[in-house]
Amino acid sequence: MKFIGVDTHKCVGAKSCEKTCARTFFKTEDVAYSAIRVTRTKDGWDINVCNQCGTCIGICPAKAISRNKAGTVVIDKSLCVGCFMCVGFCPTLSMRVAPGGREPFKCVSCGACAKACRSCALTLSERDHAQLPS
Repeated sequence: MKFIGVDTHKCVGAKSCEKTCARTFFKTEDVAYSAIRVTRTKDGWDINVCNQCGTCIGICPAKAISRNKAGTVVIDKSLCVGCFMCVGFCPTLSMRVAPGGREPFKCVSCGACAKACRSCALTLSERDHAQLPS
């Protein structure tokens, strides 16, 4: 399963990952539309992105969230009823709602953010998903 690996010690806060994500999926550079968030902390930078844990799968009353064949957690927008329960129950606070959006969105581990990160704080990584919840 692909996921975005994070090394906050390498992050310089350029936020090119946020802009790239927003541009890739929403055709805008408005970071409110990014599935990744970079924030300043007293100790440096924090990077928040979905780790593909799958907790949201069992929460969704419409069964709109599942794992695809590659193991990535995805949302079927045609099934989503826009209740946003997944947003409230996400243990990493990685489920997002775009301004004015009717359904949530999240990182699908496409790797565009990792390619845009000049400091190599993000990587597209692999792990076995056999033991993860479905």
